Amino acid sequence: MVTATACSGTSASSKGANGPLVFGISADATQLLPWTATAIQSQQVLGQVYSSLLEQDSHLLPGAGLADMPVVSKDGRTYTFTLRSGLTFTDGSVLDSTDVKYSIDKILDPATKAVARTSLSAVKSVSAPDKRQIVIKLRKPDASLLAALSSVNSAILPSDKALDSLKRKPLGSGPYAYKSRKPNQSITLVRNPHYYRSRPGLSSVEFRVIEDQSAMVSALRSGAVDMAIFDDFVTTKTAKSANVTVQNVDQLKYHALQLRPDSSTFQNTDVRLAIQCAIDRKQVVKAAALGQGDVVGPITSPGYASDPGARPCPTRDLDAAKKHLAAAGKPKGFTFTAIVPQGLYSSAADEAQNIQAQLASAGITMKIETLDSSAYVDRWLAGKFDAAIALNSAGADPATTYTRYFTSSGNFNKVAGYHSANLDKLFAEGIATTDTAERRKIYQKISRELEDKAAWIWLYSGRQYIATNTRVHGFQPITDGSLQSLWETTLA
Repeated sequence: MVTATACSGTSASSKGANGPLVFGISADATQLLPWTATAIQSQQVLGQVYSSLLEQDSHLLPGAGLADMPVVSKDGRTYTFTLRSGLTFTDGSVLDSTDVKYSIDKILDPATKAVARTSLSAVKSVSAPDKRQIVIKLRKPDASLLAALSSVNSAILPSDKALDSLKRKPLGSGPYAYKSRKPNQSITLVRNPHYYRSRPGLSSVEFRVIEDQSAMVSALRSGAVDMAIFDDFVTTKTAKSANVTVQNVDQLKYHALQLRPDSSTFQNTDVRLAIQCAIDRKQVVKAAALGQGDVVGPITSPGYASDPGARPCPTRDLDAAKKHLAAAGKPKGFTFTAIVPQGLYSSAADEAQNIQAQLASAGITMKIETLDSSAYVDRWLAGKFDAAIALNSAGADPATTYTRYFTSSGNFNKVAGYHSANLDKLFAEGIATTDTAERRKIYQKISRELEDKAAWIWLYSGRQYIATNTRVHGFQPITDGSLQSLWETTLA
């Protein structure tokens, strides 16, 4: 659902037509290699710099990107893509099938530590029979392949550039070219006039880092910032002025208290279930998002969404929590520490404090360790935590969302801390068929195991609020939180 509301006030931007557009972000985009970018701010910036083999549409369905939609063999194991003609990177160098083969091969290389490696694990080989053709052969059919190839995490990079150099100065084929970065201040992009879709609407885009939400509001009201994203309803309301429009967008991203079941603290299932039963998720939504969100289970993908009422303790049950504590041999409770990000999203601290208070009623002590965004991401990726307050991305296909976390070979399994032979089997079955009804049944089983074992504590999906100066036209937000329509955006 997307709704728009007009706000009141005064002030106007003094910038000229077509840019530069200033986009306020709450944390620096420190991850500049798209294959390994996990923070939403980095993904949003890099989505303007890079293109993928396929691109998703506003409904999150894969469509033509650098290549047309593929020809697929009858056995579902061979995908033949044809690149558009005349493709170039923003430095003018040619983009051809060599770059595509190189990119997919590097993503599949464990040494790259690519986010999409598990999502592309069915790939057996990639060949480039000519400059425009790419042939991908699979070990087995994979219904999620096209979704995996339409992500910024599977962007196409130039094969003749060292990755270390691209980590400092990105070079892609997206609508905007990387120009410069001032750490913890801004990243500036300029128009790519040779973008394969069409001429982008803005001469340049500056992503300006403003960690303090009140300062972000002031920048919007004064016209110093043209666009910003909020996840706090109250803060968004304070941004109102005659020159600001707010769009309210439901999100697929989910808030969770991530537990690590392979840690000594949470290896006992009853300990994790005690936490699950001690939390009133609606209270978390009310405290952290002022009720602007929906309680969810693990899967938020449209068509496959989990039933949050099908979990153990769908509502708070302190008696059940105490029984689980007793079964775990901890009748008097226990203590653990959760890492909490500062800057990645505004509701994290409120979520942590509310959960902390709720758990205390069950005799469980949750200590809070607040980390800046960069330190949090590093700890999270390394799996060096017992619990974490987290906001994770989700897409239209549950396989690309969760296979990397909850399978034994998943490249993020050390972050999740949980897998099982049953989940390995179910995730394999989930991509083996394209029948949506059959896939839905499989993902319901996956969701049930994750909740029955309280691998994580899924909380809610919230809203995003896109605040824009009224001079901004053409931007269309979508539920995955990406900024894919920014290239079509203009300034009056």
